[in-house]
Amino acid sequence: MNISGIELLKVRENLWEIPASGKMKVPGRIYISQEMIEKGFKDSEALKQVANVAQLPGIEKYSLAMPDIHWGYGFPIGGVAATNLNEGVVSPGGVGYDINCGVRLATTNLEYNSVKKRTGKLVEKLFKAVPTGVGASGAIKRLSTGELKKVLSKGSAWALENDLGTSEDVSFTEESGTLRNADSNSVSKRAYERGADQVGTLGSGNHFLEVDVVEEIFNAEAAEIFGMFLGQVVIQIHTGSRGLGYQVCDDYLKILLQVSSKYGFNLPDRQLACAPIKSQEGQDYLSAMQAAANFAWNNRQVIMHLTKKVFKDTFNQSDSELGFNLVYDVCHNIAKIEKHKINGGEKEVCVHRKGATRAFPSGSKLIPEKYRSVGQPVLIPGDMGRNSYVAVGTEKAMEETFGSSCHGAGRNLSRKKAMKNAKGRNLIEELKQKGIVIQAKGYRTIAEEMPDAYKDVLDVVNVMHTEGITKKVAKLRPVGVIKG
Repeated sequence: MNISGIELLKVRENLWEIPASGKMKVPGRIYISQEMIEKGFKDSEALKQVANVAQLPGIEKYSLAMPDIHWGYGFPIGGVAATNLNEGVVSPGGVGYDINCGVRLATTNLEYNSVKKRTGKLVEKLFKAVPTGVGASGAIKRLSTGELKKVLSKGSAWALENDLGTSEDVSFTEESGTLRNADSNSVSKRAYERGADQVGTLGSGNHFLEVDVVEEIFNAEAAEIFGMFLGQVVIQIHTGSRGLGYQVCDDYLKILLQVSSKYGFNLPDRQLACAPIKSQEGQDYLSAMQAAANFAWNNRQVIMHLTKKVFKDTFNQSDSELGFNLVYDVCHNIAKIEKHKINGGEKEVCVHRKGATRAFPSGSKLIPEKYRSVGQPVLIPGDMGRNSYVAVGTEKAMEETFGSSCHGAGRNLSRKKAMKNAKGRNLIEELKQKGIVIQAKGYRTIAEEMPDAYKDVLDVVNVMHTEGITKKVAKLRPVGVIKG
């Protein structure tokens, strides 16, 4: 198949390959269905990025893309690549500007039919409690440099120390909410300035706080272990490291752009600026990136704490009555050192996940003990007008994708095109007709994030499910949405 001049060879029903050619060190592989291609997938720029990533020094096996693939900075969004620790590199473009952008899912004891009439009031209170929008601040007091250093070192543990969470919250966060090799001294003064008053804030763009209802269950055993039931009110929080993470990425892109020639790299795209993992520049970026990742986990933890307080107040319930529990928190913009089976042996590699979610299988010691019989929860939000999905990771993911899966629906339209398509429409009323209450900082965000701007998340999820990379557990339906 040829898409805008790029030849794809069919490997399986939902798996296509760009053969290694020219300076590509490995083939590129894209998980996508024939149906999605026929629906209009023509993102040749993203496919070119898959091929470009295949030229990175030390890349192992494949340059991968998930079915939510679309054009990004350097790497495509939905891109996954693993580089070996000896000859391999780390590339900020393989992580993204919003370091540790991720999702957390929390459950409650509430049945939607019992509280449906109060959804509007709930959303209104949540919007007041969780600051949203570009540069949003003021969720908690502005942190001193000393306190912010603690956040960057401790991640979610900082929230616990400040009565903004529980030990169970940490237990059900990827990496327990802390990457231990973070170095707050690798973070610039400007990044500190930007992050000082942004803990507990949602931000703008595709970030959201969403009230959902469990509409369908596909895997009863996993759903029960996750504490989910039909008709249940659950909460999704999607945000990242805010201005601090953006600044870390920006700072190190400038540094790595300067040193690429020092290491003799001849890459097809400046946006793939990188440094050897073992170099000083590579280590500095990794330690700063980990600090920003810790900020993001703590940020989502504080937002969850604020959300829980609003729920308790709105429904006048105690902790035990409400049963507000974290299912899991997963990041989808990160580079992590992990062990994977490559060419018959186990090897340590740096796995870049750019708009891709970790999806480890049952039995993995790197997921909470409670989930080891079924696998890691994989959280896949859709757009604000359609469903989201909860899935579990599988052994096949470990074999094929370095334990990775899709992270969402993936954009179908640019923000500019979405704005154009939104002209003359009342999107707030359209969502209301679907039973969805929305509050946002401005109408522009609603237009840019309109449902039509995204692929149908079911198409994306079904590719991963059919291929056995992840398996569906539950479908969630939005009833209340907060955007920046």
